[in-house]
Amino acid sequence: MTSTHPLHGPDYESVPPGPVEVELRLTQRVLAETAPLNIHSHNDMLKAAVLLDCRVRALVAALDAEQGERR
Repeated sequence: MTSTHPLHGPDYESVPPGPVEVELRLTQRVLAETAPLNIHSHNDMLKAAVLLDCRVRALVAALDAEQGERR
């Protein structure tokens, strides 16, 4: 039997996000880089999932930070 571990736990601390424009540009770059990967390749899809998860989390954090600055 294989045990699993969550990618992020309740005590997970991420790196503070950059400006929204930078995070958006980096997310777009990762989308472009992962688009041609082989959907039938487990390794390619795992790579894409991890890269996209990291970028989307950073983008959402940047948007949240910007929203907080506007309040």
